[in-house]
Amino acid sequence: MENKQTSSNFIKNIIIDDLKTEKHKEIITRFPPEPNGYLHIGHAKSICLNFGLADEFGGKTNLRFDDTNPVKEDIEYVESIKEDVKWLGFEWDNLYFASDYFEEMYKRAVLLIKKGKAFVCDLSAEEMREYRGTLTEPGKESPYRNRSVEENFDLFERMRKGEFKDGEKVLRAKIDMGSPNLNMRDPIIYRIAHATHHNTGDAWCIYPMYDFAHSLEDAIEGVTHSICTLEFEDHRPMYDWVVRECEMEHVPRQIEFARLDMTNTVMSKRKLKQLVDENYVDGWDDPRMPTVSGLRRRGFTPEAIRDFAREIGVAKNNSTVDSQMLDHFIREDLKLKTRRTMGVLNPLKVVITNYPEDQVEMLDAENNSENSEMGSRQIPFSREIYIEQEDFMENPPKKYFRLFPGNEVRLKHAYFIKCNEVIKDEDGNVVEIHCTYDPETKSGTGFTGRKVKGTLHWVDAKNGIPAEFRLYEPLILDEDQEEGKTFLDCVNPNSLEIVQGFIEPNMKDSKPQEKFQFFRHGYFNVDPKHSTEEKIVFNRIVSLKSSFKMK
Repeated sequence: MENKQTSSNFIKNIIIDDLKTEKHKEIITRFPPEPNGYLHIGHAKSICLNFGLADEFGGKTNLRFDDTNPVKEDIEYVESIKEDVKWLGFEWDNLYFASDYFEEMYKRAVLLIKKGKAFVCDLSAEEMREYRGTLTEPGKESPYRNRSVEENFDLFERMRKGEFKDGEKVLRAKIDMGSPNLNMRDPIIYRIAHATHHNTGDAWCIYPMYDFAHSLEDAIEGVTHSICTLEFEDHRPMYDWVVRECEMEHVPRQIEFARLDMTNTVMSKRKLKQLVDENYVDGWDDPRMPTVSGLRRRGFTPEAIRDFAREIGVAKNNSTVDSQMLDHFIREDLKLKTRRTMGVLNPLKVVITNYPEDQVEMLDAENNSENSEMGSRQIPFSREIYIEQEDFMENPPKKYFRLFPGNEVRLKHAYFIKCNEVIKDEDGNVVEIHCTYDPETKSGTGFTGRKVKGTLHWVDAKNGIPAEFRLYEPLILDEDQEEGKTFLDCVNPNSLEIVQGFIEPNMKDSKPQEKFQFFRHGYFNVDPKHSTEEKIVFNRIVSLKSSFKMK
C-alpha cells in the first residue's frame, strides 16, 4: 500500500524525540481489539494511526487479540477483524493472542502475591462497590487484605484448579484504598469464569482483567508506544504499576488520544450488538451500521476511510466529527473511478408516439465525462422508455423545468421530447405519458436551433434490466437524543427505503461490490449479500451533492 505521510501530531512528535534520543531503536505499535464484536469506524481510525505511524518510521505493528473474557468472545469476531484490517490495506508484522500469555500472566500474578502486592478477596461484587468509596471519600480495606502470602498463594492455586464457583473469589492488587484515582484502589486482576475459551478451550477457569493483562502483553511483545483512547488516561497509573511491580524487562509507554465520535452514529460495540440482536438492522454488516464490514458492503472504499482518518487527525481533546465528512471523502475517491450511468428508481412509462414502433437505436455515451480513459458505452433507445415519476408533473409550480403537458425537455444522450398527452387509471393516477420527439435534436450532432432548461435521465423500457435500489438515511437521529431517552429511541424508522426500478442493459453482468454513479441519484454499490442472477440490488453509498463543506 502506498504510504501517505501522516500530518504532524503530538504522538508523532513523541516518537521523533524517542528516536532522536535513541530511547528506542525501532518503533513497535499494536492494534489490540477484543474479539467480542465487529470493528467500527472508530477502530479504523486507530488502525490507520498505529499501522501508519509504524510504517512511516520503519517500525512494526502487531495485531493482538485481547481475548481475556471467554464469555463474550468468539472466533467469528477474530476472523472478521483480520479481514477488516487487511481490507483497510494493512499487514501486521506479528499476530498474537493475549491468551498465548496466560501462563506468563499467572506467574507474574504469583510474583505479586509473593511480594505482598496481591491478595485473594472473598467480598461479593456488591460489597466491593461499597468498600470502594467515592471520588470524594476514600475506600475501606477488605477484611481479607492482610491474608498471609502462603494463604493467598494456596487460594490462588485452588482458584486455578477450579475449586471455587464464579464470583466466589478474586485476586486483587494491593495498592492504596485511599488513592484519589479509583482505579488504584486495590483493583481486581483475576476473576473466576468457568467458560470455554475460543483459543485455550477449558485449560483455564481463571482469567486476567484487562488492566492487568494489557500492560503485560505490551511489555512481553516489546511494544514501545501503546496508543489508546482518552478513557484509559486514568488507567495509566495502574498500567505503569503492573509493569513495574511485575518486574517486566521491557517498559512500554501508554499514550492517550481522543476517540472518534461522529454525528448520527453509535460507537459502542455493546449498543451495536443490541441493534443486531434486536433486529433493528440486517446483521453486523448492515450498510447502515458504522462497522467496517457495513461500510464495505455499502460501498465505501479503504482509500476513502484512510483519507478520512488522516484528515480528522489526532487530538488530545474529545470532539465530534460531522459524519458528512466521511461522505465527502468517498465522493472524492469515486468521482474519477466509477462509470456514470442511468438508473430509474421510481419508473413512469413514456411512449414516444412518433418514433418507429419496431426500431431500436444505439446511442453513444461516455462513461465518465471527467475521465476520458474510461471510454464510452452504447445505450438502446426505442419508442417506450422509463423516466422518474418525480420528473413529471401535470400541474407544475413556477420554475419547474422538467416534463409537463406542453413542455419540452432533453433526454440525456438522446433527443428533445415534448409532452402531449397524459394517461390515467380509474383513480386518477398518472400511469403513462405520451410524447413526441424531434429527430433533429440528437445529442452530439451540434443542434443549436433552440434550448431547453431540463435534462432527464431515462432507461429503455424494452431492454432495461429490473433492479432493486436501497436508499439509506442516518440510522441514529441526533436531534431525538433528549434527556430520558435511550439510544434505541433515537433509531431512525426511515433509515432504509427500498424501491424497484430499471438500469441500462449494459449493467446486467455487474459484479458484487462494483460501484457506479447514477445520473442525479448518487454513487451506488452492488450489494454482495442480496444480489442474485434474477435481480441486482444496489446500495446507495452517498448522494451526489451535500451542503457539507471541508474547512
